[in-house]
Amino acid sequence: MAMINMIQALNQTLHQEFARDPSIVTFGEDVGAFGGVFRVTLGLQAKFGEERCFDTPLSEQGIIGFGIGMAQRGIKPICEIQFADYIFPAYDQIVNELAKMRYRTGNQYTASMVIRAPYGGGIHGGIYHSQSPEAQFLHTPGLNVVIASGPYDAKGLLTSAIRSPDPVLFLEPKRLYRSLKEEVPDQEYSIPFGVADVARIGKNVTLIGWGAQHHQNMEASLELEKRGIDVEVLNLRSLNPLDINAIIISVQKTGRCVIAHEAPRTQGFGAEIATQIMEKCFLSLEAPVKRCCGLDTPFPNMFEKEYLPEAYRVVKAVMDVMEY
Repeated sequence: MAMINMIQALNQTLHQEFARDPSIVTFGEDVGAFGGVFRVTLGLQAKFGEERCFDTPLSEQGIIGFGIGMAQRGIKPICEIQFADYIFPAYDQIVNELAKMRYRTGNQYTASMVIRAPYGGGIHGGIYHSQSPEAQFLHTPGLNVVIASGPYDAKGLLTSAIRSPDPVLFLEPKRLYRSLKEEVPDQEYSIPFGVADVARIGKNVTLIGWGAQHHQNMEASLELEKRGIDVEVLNLRSLNPLDINAIIISVQKTGRCVIAHEAPRTQGFGAEIATQIMEKCFLSLEAPVKRCCGLDTPFPNMFEKEYLPEAYRVVKAVMDVMEY
């Protein structure tokens, strides 16, 4: 075990997987000798050579399209999009080619590749370096979407992503890159997709989140405990596949639910979760399902704290559902 941050956990995973499987390559903007803008790929080019870790032109469409072609030839590409905000030039490649490859070929081919992308707010990155676009890809059948909430999860989930036979969008909350350290085993391990983490057991209300938001939810749960409210906190980790069973079990027990995420409220993934809760747990609910989200505006250059669902906003949302 070592006490490391998320950057170190991701870098360690890449080094271990590169050594295990010579078919793995990684490429993107500045990922080579520079090690990526956040240094996640640091040392890979020096250790494994320029043929397996290399820089590309500033073309997200080209990065993803190149990766899809490589995946068809038995190579395992890990493509880095420098910021998730800039993934949209590659949107057509991802949703119309990558995600549909297995279906359109009648299960003859898939595109086994990983797309890594830093996402989310909390670092004062402004309008083009702070967005949370997960919902726009969760509307795409055939694409796994995974978001770690700490170094331990990051290593286990990235290992599973790299070894997955299907494409994975691996979103990394940059707010947590260096702000959080956890004990992480030195040896390789994997965390399966579709298994939520019940981070805190409670009986009064279920609080659901993912990515950096999970830590705001945990902070809120401690404040709510002082007010006599026992919160059960679920960290989803994997959004597609979604661990709906863990959500059902929790909500049936507590009777109340708040879903918190950084992305704007309207059409955010919280709406889908709330709908499934209503479909499957309606008779168990003691109050309407409530969402605590980012605002329906572009991400602000100022007032980031007011935009994000920080712990104080989560506390208020939980207090609102407890009033029913």
